[in-house]
Amino acid sequence: MTSTAKQGGSTAVRDDQWVVRWQGATVVVKYGGHAMVDRSLQQAFASDVVLLRRVGLRPVVVHGGGPHISSMLSRLGVTTTFVDGLRVTTPEVMDVARMVLTGQVQREVVGAINAHGPLAVGLSGEDAHVLTATRRESDSADLGLVGDVQKVNPDYVRSILDQGLVPVVSSIARGVDGTTYNVNADTAAAALAAALGARRLVVLTDVEGVYAQWPDPSTVLPRLTTNELRQLLPSTTDGMVPKLQACLAAVDGGVADATVLDGRVPHSLLASFGAIDPPGTVVVGDNSVPTSVGPVAPVASNGGVVEP
Repeated sequence: MTSTAKQGGSTAVRDDQWVVRWQGATVVVKYGGHAMVDRSLQQAFASDVVLLRRVGLRPVVVHGGGPHISSMLSRLGVTTTFVDGLRVTTPEVMDVARMVLTGQVQREVVGAINAHGPLAVGLSGEDAHVLTATRRESDSADLGLVGDVQKVNPDYVRSILDQGLVPVVSSIARGVDGTTYNVNADTAAAALAAALGARRLVVLTDVEGVYAQWPDPSTVLPRLTTNELRQLLPSTTDGMVPKLQACLAAVDGGVADATVLDGRVPHSLLASFGAIDPPGTVVVGDNSVPTSVGPVAPVASNGGVVEP
């Protein structure tokens, strides 16, 4: 059975059986981009997460907060630089990033969800060793306290899910040596999705999906296999690379699919589950039927700077 519903100001055909198909499924949502800084989009995102949880899904939110970190560093007069799109994280920058992500951004996300009831629980990747990282090495420069996820302990997150709650995880990780690391949130979300055995990873962005011919919106690719996506990566702009790599890592790690979704559209998260013709680009394993694609050049709203 199908019905018609309003999504993001346009009429979408809704699949009324989606709740049955997704019942009990764990889904990890990487929350970032414009959806984090526009209050109406924050509220729409929170209501979507709450609805997913109330109809029987098990949503997990992983967030970054690069613009918030940059704003606080500017207010404090701390200079920050980027190498290969990554923020060079000195101990001073790390202190600010930790404070902003866990003490400010996470509180906003948890508060928006909890406006609908006592549903969200905030935690850092440091808590219960949810995320353990090693220092990222770069041939270009010393990146400082930038980490790559080495190990995930999903048990604590599962225990929160089992209580019917929504974990909201900031992308700060504990190092094997006890050091604290700043981890790209796309990477963290993919690693957590794989460790949880999630059915889907959703990556919210500031573009409509993966384009065959940027910026023609009619060329947004609805579906890609991992092999097709690997072929497209060399022609992808820097800002989208970690997001697409996260999709690959998640699907390669056993997640059924990963969706690149436009977070600027209100309720796009809900539409990605409930619409017959869902928005964005879905990445699936190579055993699925391939699609025909051309060169892709999606552009991130931050001009190619990769922010955790």
